[in-house]
Amino acid sequence: MDEVAAVVVGAGVVGLAVARELALRGHDTLILEAAERFGTGASSRNSEVIHSGIYYPQGSWKARLCVAGREQLYAFCTARGIAHRRCGKFIVATDASQLAGLAKVAAAARANGVELESLSGEAARAIEPELACVAALNSPLTGIVDSHAYMLALLADAESHGALLACGSPVTRIVLADQDILIAVNGGAPELRTRTLINCAGVDAPALARLMEGFPAAHVPSAYFAKGNYFTLDARSPFQRLVYPVPEPGGLGIHLTLDLAGRARFGPDVQWIESPEYHVDPQRGERFYAAIRRYWPGLRDGALQPAYAGVRPKISGPNEAAADFRIDDERTHGVRGVVNLFGIESPGLTSSLALASEVVSRIT
Repeated sequence: MDEVAAVVVGAGVVGLAVARELALRGHDTLILEAAERFGTGASSRNSEVIHSGIYYPQGSWKARLCVAGREQLYAFCTARGIAHRRCGKFIVATDASQLAGLAKVAAAARANGVELESLSGEAARAIEPELACVAALNSPLTGIVDSHAYMLALLADAESHGALLACGSPVTRIVLADQDILIAVNGGAPELRTRTLINCAGVDAPALARLMEGFPAAHVPSAYFAKGNYFTLDARSPFQRLVYPVPEPGGLGIHLTLDLAGRARFGPDVQWIESPEYHVDPQRGERFYAAIRRYWPGLRDGALQPAYAGVRPKISGPNEAAADFRIDDERTHGVRGVVNLFGIESPGLTSSLALASEVVSRIT
């Protein structure tokens, strides 16, 4: 039976960051990824936004790790020459009924140590003439990043320090032995032995935890899947920064983001589904037009094209308060050597380096 000090399941941005941190600290590390390539799930199906840490409850993991991870991510990208841009973001109230919601956003940001600039509608339009709003908050710390290049750099660091990536390697059985964890890949009997297992499987993290024979079921949350559809603009973007509406239940509303070439994309919406799937129904575009025209009335008919979809790995369902990140180790569930990461949705990309440090500190 092959032996390795640590196994990370899931080669998305968080799994790669955790594997990198393990390898940098001298742990013999293997990354198991069910797909044929790394980063094919939520890590490549998002807005590629570097969040500043605005929306999350004070003291939550999301708030703390986003604020710390943001600065680490900017520094990492600068040092490695990874394409990124601190473009800034406007959060907008499009009518007076949303002003209270905008004030709540500003208060949450202050509580997290993130200062936002309040703008009148006139001041916001002086900066972004196509924008329609009665007031806005300016977030200068928000940015965008080439998420694939970032994941490549994480993997390169991990591999240069001895980590190995095995794609096309779905975990099919996990046996919690007295001292070791035995893992089967692609069916059959367990063939891999480790002392440390980090569950970074994203939308599949609860299902992976349920594979662990002898793991207490009470410590595995229910999985919920919130699909987010994206549409792209068929013309040059009229905006130089990101534009977000006041947040809505389940997400941050249909917002405008930019890629590093300056192209505009809109989304995600919130579509609760039974299991992950990524088809974008062109008919959903009709709802996008109405939402976008609240802050950009100049959007013309037929300008939106279906792009892609992602699925948020949620552990709270419709009409429930958004759950915090869960970093469950032995102190939580009583099982030595296992760390489960549950509900690592946005701001997981921004938080990834800080999250990796926190996870690895739990096992060293």
